[in-house]
Amino acid sequence: MIHQYINNGFHIIMDVNSGSVHSVDPVMYDAVAIVAERVPELDEPEKLSEEVAREVMERLSSTYGEAEVQEALDEIQYLIDAEELLTTDQYHDYVVDFKKRKTVVKALCLHIAHDCNLACQYCFAEEGEYHGRRALMSFEVGKKALDFLIANSGNRRNLEVDFFGGEPLMNWEVVKQLVEYGRSKEKEYNKNFRFTMTTNGVLLNDEIMDYCNREMSNVVLSLDGRKEVNDKMRPFRGGKGSFDLIVPKFQKFAEMRGDRDYYVRGTFTRHNLDFSKDVTEFADLGFRSMSIEPVVAKPEEEYAIREEDLPQIMEEYDHLAEEYIKRKKEGRGFNFFHFNIDLNQGPCVAKRLSGCGSGTEYLAVTPWGDLYPCHQFVGQEEFLLGNVDTGVTNERIRDEFKLCNVYAKDKCRDCFARFYCSGGCAANSYNFHGSITDAQQTPTMPPARSGAFMNTDANCSANESNAPS
Repeated sequence: MIHQYINNGFHIIMDVNSGSVHSVDPVMYDAVAIVAERVPELDEPEKLSEEVAREVMERLSSTYGEAEVQEALDEIQYLIDAEELLTTDQYHDYVVDFKKRKTVVKALCLHIAHDCNLACQYCFAEEGEYHGRRALMSFEVGKKALDFLIANSGNRRNLEVDFFGGEPLMNWEVVKQLVEYGRSKEKEYNKNFRFTMTTNGVLLNDEIMDYCNREMSNVVLSLDGRKEVNDKMRPFRGGKGSFDLIVPKFQKFAEMRGDRDYYVRGTFTRHNLDFSKDVTEFADLGFRSMSIEPVVAKPEEEYAIREEDLPQIMEEYDHLAEEYIKRKKEGRGFNFFHFNIDLNQGPCVAKRLSGCGSGTEYLAVTPWGDLYPCHQFVGQEEFLLGNVDTGVTNERIRDEFKLCNVYAKDKCRDCFARFYCSGGCAANSYNFHGSITDAQQTPTMPPARSGAFMNTDANCSANESNAPS
């Protein structure tokens, strides 16, 4: 499958099946378009027929010189021989076999606090309550969760634990206790815990910052952008905005992090479809790593993004790409999470095609120890998998998630972006369509966003829209 587009002056050709991305000149771009019409996906390299070469030459002769066209044909043949153009899909059976393997748990999202000190308008967690009651996780429940992770992780050495909420800092002492407990088990079981935390910053102080810099592999700092944008969507319960309180803390924390991982994460809504301005605001505030993602909300919500907003959103990503490149060239570049496509060392094909691992490799744990496929399913009893005492007992739901991959989704099977989005979010699919194997369908757009290429192994909380905290 070939996907072609022109963006910011670049002529891009994607060979979807091989994952190859080529930046080419116009004559090559036009020549590939003609060849792709005539040549099917190739199981193995073969020479272009004289008939195809002649057609390319005839159709382009009025636009380009004969030598230019011939050079393009030679380059096409070179890429075919290198298996970087017109390749076939070899992964359907591989992914199916991969999903049949015994599942090991790689990551837990610990809902350390079902409570929050902000009242974000779009929060799917209902200010931390998750359709239930306010509660804080006890050390005993958290300890059982870590024991469960160790026991079900097989030979996997690196294990990820995300302290999530609500707002995790409202249960800070238990966070520290669990980190200490995890560290105490590493040598015994040959494991390495990578702890992360997502916070709104309200309770951040120097002691917490110092501790996080010692123990947290990554910290996600929740901020929605410009002061007027953030304060509209992320106020305190009394209505006062949070920007002026948390930004100085985030700036200090980001400086203290040094070369350790962190990023500022925001959500854009219908109120700020010019969200590139919010991203550049992050950069101007001194943050070097950031993300901002579209809100997921019921259509009736006044802040919900609508289909008629999509052209503006696509244009906005183009604006952001222009600014991203410009600042990079000026020596003041920044890291935008969803522009990070690692073509050399990204996740393996199986991971790209099977997604985040929710319900199998990645689970969420409530304050009382219940297990759910991910944080966005918490509180939906039909997705209750078990608890930290019994382990996973609802094998039907687990197996349903285990079979979830792009080939199980009709809308994804033949989509050019399937290696990049991995079929999208199962929770969003269920919330909008009633099935985890459906997918949101939008008009064709350049592949600007790529959550599947994040550097974390299985911790998808950093990659989901409307995260609490």
